[in-house]
Amino acid sequence: MEKFSIHEVLEQAVQTERLGNQFYLQMAEKFNDNPELVSLFKTLAAKELKHEKAYAGLKELIGESDADVEGYEELSQYMRAIVESEFFLGKNKALPSMDHIRTKKEAVVFALNFEKETILYFIAMRDLVSQREVVDEIIREEQRHVLWLDRLSKKLS
Repeated sequence: MEKFSIHEVLEQAVQTERLGNQFYLQMAEKFNDNPELVSLFKTLAAKELKHEKAYAGLKELIGESDADVEGYEELSQYMRAIVESEFFLGKNKALPSMDHIRTKKEAVVFALNFEKETILYFIAMRDLVSQREVVDEIIREEQRHVLWLDRLSKKLS
């Protein structure tokens, strides 16, 4: 299995946040008849954009060498497995599958699952960078997203 460089891992993080931003903006537009949902999705979209910029900034700070990271080979394989998963960014990428989201509940559940997968990726990524506090803050924020979405999911049930 080909390994990811640290720059590729960070680029996937940037892409993930970009996907999240696009998803939330599209869902806000799709469900514009529900002000609570629109507000939540627009807030989440803005947060994803902020995270995208943070990861792009980290990418600029990180050197090219993967040699300093203990256990990098195994961690790289784990990162690739997450990225290539069907749900995350695999061949049936998250963005194209949004066409199948028809109800508010489906949108919230999809967003909830996407946030959970994103957290797993970022937890693993935290071990690759020296600026862990930046990644930790984004993970905490993603966890808050999960809580918001979970509450809304229960409300829609």
